[in-house]
Parts: sequence; C-alpha cells; structure tokens
Amino acid sequence: MLKYVTHKDPHTKEEWIETTLTGKQLLTMALLNKGTAFSQQERIELKLLGKLPCRVETLDEQVNRAKNQFARYTSNLQKYIYLNNLHDKNEVLFYKLLYEDLTETLPLIYTPGVSAAVKEFSHEFRQPRGLYIDYPNRDKMSEILDNRTHAEIKLIVVTDGERILGIGDQGIGGMDIPVAKLVVYSLCGINPYHAIPIMLDVGTDNQDLLNNPLYLGWRHPRLRGQEYDDFIHQFVELIHQKFPNSLLHWEDFGIQNARRILEKYRTFHCSFNDDMQGTGVVTLAAALAAVHATKVPWHEQRIVIFGAGTAGVGIADQLYGAIVRNGVSPEKARDQFYLIDRHGLLIEGMSMAPFQLPYARKGQEQVKWQGKTDLLSVVKEIRPTILIGCSTVRNAFTEEVVRAMTQGVAQPIIFPLSNPNENSEADAADLVAWSQGKALIATGSPFMPVAYQGKAYRITQCNNALSFPGIGIGSIVSQANEVTDNMLWAAALAISERAPVLQDPTLPLLPTVDTITELAIDVAMAVAKQAMQDNMANLKPALDLDTFIQENIWRPYYRAIKLKK
Repeated sequence: MLKYVTHKDPHTKEEWIETTLTGKQLLTMALLNKGTAFSQQERIELKLLGKLPCRVETLDEQVNRAKNQFARYTSNLQKYIYLNNLHDKNEVLFYKLLYEDLTETLPLIYTPGVSAAVKEFSHEFRQPRGLYIDYPNRDKMSEILDNRTHAEIKLIVVTDGERILGIGDQGIGGMDIPVAKLVVYSLCGINPYHAIPIMLDVGTDNQDLLNNPLYLGWRHPRLRGQEYDDFIHQFVELIHQKFPNSLLHWEDFGIQNARRILEKYRTFHCSFNDDMQGTGVVTLAAALAAVHATKVPWHEQRIVIFGAGTAGVGIADQLYGAIVRNGVSPEKARDQFYLIDRHGLLIEGMSMAPFQLPYARKGQEQVKWQGKTDLLSVVKEIRPTILIGCSTVRNAFTEEVVRAMTQGVAQPIIFPLSNPNENSEADAADLVAWSQGKALIATGSPFMPVAYQGKAYRITQCNNALSFPGIGIGSIVSQANEVTDNMLWAAALAISERAPVLQDPTLPLLPTVDTITELAIDVAMAVAKQAMQDNMANLKPALDLDTFIQENIWRPYYRAIKLKK
C-alpha cells in the first residue's frame, strides 16, 4: 500500500503531503524526511517528538551545514558518495544543495563523475533506489512495478547497463545512470514523486564483473535474441498498461538494441532515447551556433563523424534533418556525411548495422577509397568543415588530423564528444593550439578554459543535460503520444537561440550547464508547442502554456506534511 499522497492547494498552488507514516519510518523516507526542519506541530502530529534535536531549522540553515560537510571531502568519488548518501536521506535538502553550485555538483552526480560510481557500484552499494527487474523474475514483473513507492508515475528512465558512457558493459552498475538522469530531470523541474529509475538486469558479458564475488547483479552472460526481445516487450506492455501517460526514457542500451527498440515502440508508447536523440539534439544545437558563427551555409558543410554507433548515427540524423530543412535534397544531404567506424569509412557492401546503411558511401566510391578509409586519409581527402568524435578513442584527433582539416577551412568545427575526459578524441588545449585558435570547439566532458597567445578560450561542453530535461518536461506536460522529429528540432532551436556565441563570437557555442534549470523551461515550451502543432498532445491547457508549465515545475522546498486520518 502506498504510504503517502501529494496534494496541491488550488489557490496558492503550493503542494502538501498526506501520509500514514510516523516516527522512525517517516524519517527514513527520503522524499518526506525534513530532518531538523520538521515544525513543532508536525513533530507532535507525526510522533517525532524526542526523535530530533530541539531546534527547528530552516532549509537554508541545513544547506549551510551540508556545504561544510561536503567541503571536507577531497576525491570526486568521496564527494559523489556523500551526495548520494544525502539523496538517500533527504531529497529536498539534496536538491537544494545541488542548486547552490551546479558548476561543481552536477559533474559529480552526473557525467563525468558518475562513471566512477558505476564501476564501483557493487563495492560501494549502500541503499537501493528505484526498481530492479531481473530476468529470472520476469514472471513477477507486474508485481515488481506495483512495488514502487510513488502513486503517480510520469517518467521512467530505464537501462540494461550494456553501453555506459565510455566504459561499456557495466551490468547492474548501470543503475546509477538512470538515477543520475532523474536527478538532472528533477533539478530542472520534474517532480521526483512522479519519476522512477529502472534497471533491466539481463546479465553481463563483463567477465571481471562475473568473476567479482561482490557483484550484485544476475551472474549470467548477457541475454540475447528472442528471449531478450520478449523480455523488453513484456516490460513495455506493462509500462503502457500501468502508466499510459508516462515518458519512457531509454538509456545506455547496446548498439544492436538501442535504435531498434526505439523504432519499434516509439509510436506505441511515448519514448525517447537520450544516447541517440538527446545527444543528437544538443550536438545539433552546438552545430547550429557554430555554422551561424562561420557563416558557411549548410549546403557547403562536409561532415565527418568518427564513431558510427548509436550516438554517432543519432547525431548524423539530427544534422541531416537540419540540412534538409535548409532546402537541400535528401540525396544531396546524405552525400555530405562521412561516417567512420572501427573498420573505417562506411562504404556500401561492407558489413554494417541496418541503421548505418543510409550513411554508407555509394559502392562506386570503393575504388576512390581503396586502402585509405582511416580518419586521417578521409580528412585529407575531403577537408571536412565539421569533425565530430563519438568513438571513445583517446587522442584520435591527432595534430596531423587537425592541421590537415585546417588547410582550406577558415574556422573548422571540431567536437570531440566522447566522455569521460580520458576517452576524449582530443584535449581542448591541443585543438586550440593546432588550429591556431581558429577552431570552434565543443567537448563531451568539461574542460578548463584554454590560454593561447594571450587570449582565453572558454570551451563549450556539449552536455545532454542541456537537452533531455526540457524535451522530457515538454513531452510530459503536453501528454504527448510521441516524441516527434519536429519536437526534437524545436528543442535544438530553443537551445541554440541561447548560445552565447550569438552575442559575441569569442564566447561558447552553448549555454553553460549551470543554466540548465532556466534553459529547460525554454526547451519545454518549444517542445510542448510543437507537440500541439503535430497533433501529438493530449492536453490543451486552459491557461497559457507558459503559465501552465511554470505551475507544473517542481522546486525543492519543504511541503507541509499531515497525518492521514
């Protein structure tokens, strides 16, 4: 039985909570616990007298104490563990602390800091969060979903842990990724009472994990084939049945599964794949700003994408759409792309995944590219105006590659997007130096400003946190049936319109991550409007859309709590 329910005052719009929990049980419920901020009246009614120190504190006073505690830790993993522990004890305080300094805290709790936590998941495990659906319990999947804490679910972030950041198959440790994504969502306005992270445990092919006596997941080789597909289908069917108005956010699925799952269920249940669509949108936003800065029209762009997996092709899809929207024919737009995977440039006739086929160079080019399909050869041959890395191959963008690109390209656009930093295709400082300060750069992980010839270059971070929260909020608020390509385009435009480079050509191509809480509202507005224009929205608010979204945005403050009679 659910232990609490939220209400909203129709006049003040403030939320309050009704619960059956009292005493110690209440203090251990992170979404309800206020710690020393429980009022005297609440302490009496909720049987908390004597269980807390005498003084009643404000949330700001609690934040100051938490800041001091947080400052004592030195390593990023220690800081992550502290924040995660606070998240497990008092969610409002946790989010308020993050708000105080997003520049420092977001990289810890999200990317790139979460990658270390994922690898140490089984060793550092302290308290479960979300739902774990393992294959051996597939016949109990409905019961597991009913064991959730929250009554109303509007957002599910789900993973199977196969393709985590740049560290690959992490099995059960992948759960930390949906948790981190939901933290970002809630920072931007999604009510944590309405969201849940889910881990689909289908085993792992990571032998180190299988051999680790502390590993907490299903100790079995990763499920493949029809059994896997049936498991996913059962999951989506139940989600659609139990939470028909929710957004299903797919995260870190393997290259052979991510796209086909999205394509299969995209119109059945409102779905979004952040690795494909979120990455594509934020990269497109950066590219829109960069193309504006260079003043080279879209039909003259030559685009090389190094790494033709889920993210790389997802980015290609978004850039291709932009080129077509700018008046180029679909056939000519495809011809502007050169995608390179581990076997070299994609050319018709090679063995490749179905989703890569549209970007394969035509078979008649085989002679032209014979023996020179590597990155350097391709760059020398076509002199790309845009070079994007999604390969996780450290330092793949060598000095020779960059200098070859700059010959004949006045302002090369170079995006080494693999993260964490140790997997980046290039160091930002090297790119600035090798291009003599001419390159327009965006990276996947944060880099410090670069000093070159007496000038400071602020490096753009192409962070999905700029895109997915607004896309999610806009889809949820509008009760969209589907996340359409038009909605993604609207999101990219909304982000690019806030690009600092539009005001000053020396500034970054994208807003900084500490602006995501405001940016998400702009993106949500654009996405919701587009959902309505696409006839995908089931909600037609009586109020104007901006007011409606603002009234449905969650922010961290302590709600009054009353005992259910």
